[in-house]
Amino acid sequence: MRLNSLAFRLFATSVVWTLLVLPLAGIIIYRLYRDDVRANFDDRLEKLVNAIAVDSMGSSGPLPETPQNRFEPLFEETHSGWYWQIKPLDDPAGARLVSASLATATLDSPLEQKARPDVNGARWMNSKGPVGEAIRMVEVIDTMDHEAGRPRFSIIVAGPIDWYEGRVANFLTRLSIALTLTGLGLVAVTAFQVRFGLLPLRIIEQGLANVRSGKASKLEGEPPAEIEPLQVELNALILSNQDIIDRARTQVGNLAHALKTPLAVITNEAREDKTSLGAKVAEQAELMRDQVQHYLDRARVAARVGVIGRSTVIAPVIEPVVRALERIHQDRGIAITVQCPSSIRFQGERQDLEEMLGNLLDNACKWARKKVLLTVSAAPDPKPAGGRRVIIVVGDDGPGLSPEERARIGKRGQRLDETKPGSGLGLSIVTDLVQSYRGTIELAESGLGGLLVRLDLPAV
Repeated sequence: MRLNSLAFRLFATSVVWTLLVLPLAGIIIYRLYRDDVRANFDDRLEKLVNAIAVDSMGSSGPLPETPQNRFEPLFEETHSGWYWQIKPLDDPAGARLVSASLATATLDSPLEQKARPDVNGARWMNSKGPVGEAIRMVEVIDTMDHEAGRPRFSIIVAGPIDWYEGRVANFLTRLSIALTLTGLGLVAVTAFQVRFGLLPLRIIEQGLANVRSGKASKLEGEPPAEIEPLQVELNALILSNQDIIDRARTQVGNLAHALKTPLAVITNEAREDKTSLGAKVAEQAELMRDQVQHYLDRARVAARVGVIGRSTVIAPVIEPVVRALERIHQDRGIAITVQCPSSIRFQGERQDLEEMLGNLLDNACKWARKKVLLTVSAAPDPKPAGGRRVIIVVGDDGPGLSPEERARIGKRGQRLDETKPGSGLGLSIVTDLVQSYRGTIELAESGLGGLLVRLDLPAV
């Protein structure tokens, strides 16, 4: 999944959204649950303090015969964190009643700590318990028989803060695990969804690769409704490309025939004229014919290069060329070694590949002492989405060339040794063909000691 791909954009957007939404939802849920648990805890303390007040306030004050277990069994467990305390406010020396859990300790009074009452008259405060534990207490002020004007008493109920904080912490752990698993599940589903949703585009990509390699003439299959117009337009483009190439070939052929006869007439008439003018006209007519033939050949190559879906297996092309050259140079004992995998395919016309291989091998055989080496390999294209390349290397054990000579030899018609047969156009023709296929040609020193020619061409 590349950074600049649609799949990465869709996947990254979904992941970022998940990483934003799930933590935000978790914070909201956590705070709501924490507030709810705290409110329930406060409601429980308030119910307990009201129940104790109703149950304890008689006509003469707190009733000593009131049952000690006041609606909460933990009131009977020493230092359990759950406490209650009843203390007279108008008579500091009066009797004080406490839960068994409080033992001999005393709870601070929110009233004495200047805590403000709520709408129901209760005062709330967080403090420390008998053994230093954090507790939350609620205090109400009541009178004997709950009648106004009679002696007042402070009734306090306290509970451990850890009671609800432990529940909140436990909930937070479970919530975090649940949201993490949910997030991982969403990311996995998103990855699958992106792959599955973009699968038709991958099928289109494979179909185009088959068309380029010659395995198919058009895109096949029934894509989704959103992709179907794209397939229709691509098939129309492929057909239009083939029509344009066919028309170009026809026009090039027509031009060749139209020029051939007039040039032949001019040449023949000029040769019959034995004057200097006739010789000059014949010379220029021959030059014109060579130039016309050269550019017509280039036009034919350009037309063939533009055709979509043409490919050539390289190994079968090499065999007859090598046999013919070994037969031609058998009196010199030239041995041509070939290293070419059978599966490599050149993305182009067979006759163009034969032209390039024939010129390179023929030139190597002319200059070689005994050995010529031809290697063919495939390599990935360094350009993004560039496909693959075929690398053709021809080397010989001849005298080789200096850097200056290698720079000169690529020029059209340039020959370094007039004693060797040929027109000097072989390497120039190869260069034209390579450039037509948007490839590269390099000249270097061979490992055998002679010249090395390296071609980089498109592969299927």
